[in-house]
Amino acid sequence: MADADVIIVGAGLAGLVAAAELAEAGKKIVVVDQEPEQSLGGQAFWSFGGLFLVDSPEQRRMRIRDSHDLALEDWLGTAAFDREEDFWPRQWAEAYVGFAAGEKRSWLMERGLKFFPVVGWAERGGGNASGHGNSVPRFHITWGTGPGVLEPFVQRVREAQKRGLVQFKFRHRVNEIIRSGKTVTGVRGDVLESSSVERGRKSSREIVDDFELHAQAVIVASGGIGGNHELVRQNWPERLGAPPKRMITGVPDHVDGRMLAISESAGGRVINRDRMWHYVEGIKNWAPIWTEHAIRILPGPSSLWLDARGKRLPVPLYPGFDTLATLNHIMGTGFDYSWFILTKKIIQKEFALSGSEQNPDLTGKSWRQVLGRATSGIPGPVKAFMEKGEDFIVEAELPKLVARMNTLAGGEPLLEVAQIEREIRARDMQLDNPFSKDAQITALRGARAYLGDRLIRTARPHKMLDPATGPLIAVRLNVLTRKTLGGLETDLDSRVLDADGQPVPGLYAVGEVAGFGGGGVHGYAALEGTFLGGCIFSGRSAGRAAAKAIA
Repeated sequence: MADADVIIVGAGLAGLVAAAELAEAGKKIVVVDQEPEQSLGGQAFWSFGGLFLVDSPEQRRMRIRDSHDLALEDWLGTAAFDREEDFWPRQWAEAYVGFAAGEKRSWLMERGLKFFPVVGWAERGGGNASGHGNSVPRFHITWGTGPGVLEPFVQRVREAQKRGLVQFKFRHRVNEIIRSGKTVTGVRGDVLESSSVERGRKSSREIVDDFELHAQAVIVASGGIGGNHELVRQNWPERLGAPPKRMITGVPDHVDGRMLAISESAGGRVINRDRMWHYVEGIKNWAPIWTEHAIRILPGPSSLWLDARGKRLPVPLYPGFDTLATLNHIMGTGFDYSWFILTKKIIQKEFALSGSEQNPDLTGKSWRQVLGRATSGIPGPVKAFMEKGEDFIVEAELPKLVARMNTLAGGEPLLEVAQIEREIRARDMQLDNPFSKDAQITALRGARAYLGDRLIRTARPHKMLDPATGPLIAVRLNVLTRKTLGGLETDLDSRVLDADGQPVPGLYAVGEVAGFGGGGVHGYAALEGTFLGGCIFSGRSAGRAAAKAIA
């Protein structure tokens, strides 16, 4: 006897969207998750809440001319699909860009989402029109950040729970997907002991019982591998050099990738294992929640970026331009970290920290606090890192700054004051004229041509060695694990495909475990604001398709 029409493995954003769609169709759902109830919503809760939208009213108000064709050109140039198994990822990419340029915004707003009026431009690209990056700002911050994205779907699923359509089974860890012949009919696994740890903290894995559940379909919504450094290193792509000896973690411990192998055992095919997305602007959280808790800096374009030996990163590896190309370059230096050098004037306007907990004004939906961010100097969360974060150094004089940078890096004098001063002075001299041979200065001035960046994201160009703009600040930047770009291959109905390209009857996959759609909708690299959107789009597709498929 079936326990439900559909079992969803994972109570994150993608699973909740699928559950909401199924409940609207009147289907009965069991949602199982290895974490306690207080972690409902998964990784999305901790996110900045950025969503990729195309030709939106917010863009038009900021004088941004965008179009479906331009967005698709940017997506395909960034993804660089070049493999036989990229057939479905490309189909998903074309469908998703159509969604982002079409009903996505209105569909989300009907469910209660609102957007911050200034559109961000977090990943400008690799310098060529046909290559990586967004041609125009498309990073729409949800009012309420990650919790604001989750809120309407949590509300709908909770309402369905009251009607008896949804049942949650927290602390239920799936070990096996059950099949009758070739058809998926349920899941079995362990019941873990109850846990009262706060959201995001590592929970116990003590087993107290086992369970078995049956349904007409199973939707896998279990996330990626970013919390499992062993699996990250195992799948690390050769094109990015050797994996870092030291990584810090941008996702909670439960993002362990277990369901990939379990889904493979049930007949699903995993593709593009070597495609992944890790940030290079990671800093160690001074108040950690999960293991090796990392926060990503969302930098404006002004900071001077140096490698571990003090050499300036090459064109166009500037803050906010090309994440994976920068990662590739840094790993080629023989070190797994790099440095920003900047001024107080830069940090107070250009440093944002990714994450809902690091943006209490946006997360708390407080316009008063948002206005304070723009007018009251260094934002509180950033100031806390300056004062307490192990990766921040503040000094009025460059020699003292460099000495402390060497100490932080382990004591060996890798950095020479004379070389770093030469880099900074050469850069400062480029500000004496309205034109420059320094491409970063040109990019900085170009950024200020966009009203959004000029208002809240880009400091007025100034000389770093001018005492009036100080003190000087150095930030050690670490590799931060984040997203799995490959995953279970799926068709446009989110049905998991087998090695022969045929759907595994009764099995669906959504969100990060499916590479956000198709087994890798992003290809080799991602445009900003597309991870949450991929969870929403694939979850919606699976919920609607499963509702039609089951009796």
